[in-house]
Amino acid sequence: MKMKRSSRLVDMTRYLLEHPHRLVSLTNFSERYGAAKSSISEDLVIIKENFEQQGVGSLLTVPGAAGGVRYIPLISRPEADKVVSELCEFLESPERLLPGGYLYLTDILGNPEMMNQVGRLFASVFANRDIDVVMTVATKGIPLAYAVASHLNVPVVIVRRDSRVTEGSTVSINYVSGSSKRIQTMALARRSLQPGANVLIVDDFMKVGGTIQGMVNLLEEFQAEVAGIGVLVEAEGEGEERLVEEYVSMMNLGGVDMKQRTIQVAPGNYRDFLENSTQGVETE
Repeated sequence: MKMKRSSRLVDMTRYLLEHPHRLVSLTNFSERYGAAKSSISEDLVIIKENFEQQGVGSLLTVPGAAGGVRYIPLISRPEADKVVSELCEFLESPERLLPGGYLYLTDILGNPEMMNQVGRLFASVFANRDIDVVMTVATKGIPLAYAVASHLNVPVVIVRRDSRVTEGSTVSINYVSGSSKRIQTMALARRSLQPGANVLIVDDFMKVGGTIQGMVNLLEEFQAEVAGIGVLVEAEGEGEERLVEEYVSMMNLGGVDMKQRTIQVAPGNYRDFLENSTQGVETE
């Protein structure tokens, strides 16, 4: 359809924002808008400059006959700090404190706007990694996983505590829960992953890391690779050794006083990874 340039720019921007990490050919846009490729190229330069000025991401240009452009969602350090700072403040309410030093997170995980911001932040941190799928364990990690996957434009795989007949044959493993030290079971449908898949593991809360380590072990059964690990909140262990070494956290829960009912929540280690996340994103 033939469009005026102003309308074309608006629609092209919307299309790119709705299809992150997807390679879109210039031919696709040319036919979509009934415009010459040279005009489309000029439009993309304008959109790229606007994206970078607004801090919403960048456009990668892929040369060649099979090339095109790819929108990569990114977040600036100041905006990331603002998002995490607001979440930390939100989590410090004493009413959130649960037995065992856990926090009530359900309202945050169920808030689409908050999850969209966190999902974009995680997607920005892992922007330069090759990710085929996002994995989490049922049930609280599901909203977070879908938020991250939507910005990476990849599927979500959900690990369950038990097998379900609707998922066909499954692979099950036993693992030691980091907090309770009990033997538990997790299962994943055989059709969920292909051998060699690069998997980003995400979870809402990590104390020792037993559940996440269980998912890492499960991936070995599928001959899949861990592309990264992201957690919304990590808790300070009381002398307990972490079972997971490299991970990205948005917030750090520490200084919990059950008697005084006070909570201290600080930014996690995401800053260490955010600085390097865009390296390699500008070229392809």
